[in-house]
Amino acid sequence: MSSYYAEILQEIYQRLFRHFGPQNWWPAETPFEVCVGAILTQNTNWRNVERAIENLKARNLLSPEALYELPEDLLAALIRPAGYFRVKARRLKEFVRWLVENYGGDLATLDEKDTDELRRELLSLQGIGPETADSILLYALERPVFVVDAYTRRILLRHGLVTEEADYHEIQELFMENLPSEVELFNEYHALLVACGKHYCQARKSLCEAPCPLSSL
Repeated sequence: MSSYYAEILQEIYQRLFRHFGPQNWWPAETPFEVCVGAILTQNTNWRNVERAIENLKARNLLSPEALYELPEDLLAALIRPAGYFRVKARRLKEFVRWLVENYGGDLATLDEKDTDELRRELLSLQGIGPETADSILLYALERPVFVVDAYTRRILLRHGLVTEEADYHEIQELFMENLPSEVELFNEYHALLVACGKHYCQARKSLCEAPCPLSSL
């Protein structure tokens, strides 16, 4: 642990929390809904994901068993609002097959599994990369794994805490080696970085003047 990074990461968290308040992520009714949302949110905004999930709920299909039995083309039609719907239908079916055929469709049975082993299994599934796997681990399965996304990278890069060459694992390590290993902290921190990225540290321009909570960092 580096005292410098530990202090600055804590300072960023405190500033963001004071400014935005608790984010109450992940917005879902069940852990399985979190998993579905994590896959659907790839390359789209959250409102589109909500529309797709609403379609599944309206037909009582938001369960591992129901999606396992549902033909892929029908699933694709229902999740169309999330974009890339055929690709995402294939990815959802792959995830659900893994869950049903290996764990009886019950996320609770994963409690016994080691986090690293479980992460390897998730990453072996087609279309599930580190960010999606870690979102499932943190938000659905409550494992202390920090999620890195484009907002995280952008904010750290603009504040000189990482370089352009830093990969997902290096950025994740920065948080996990310099913060307490706590699910609630990692959950809230990631959500706060997303809020900051959306409101201030935007891709095309950064609104660094006040009232950005990190403007004087």
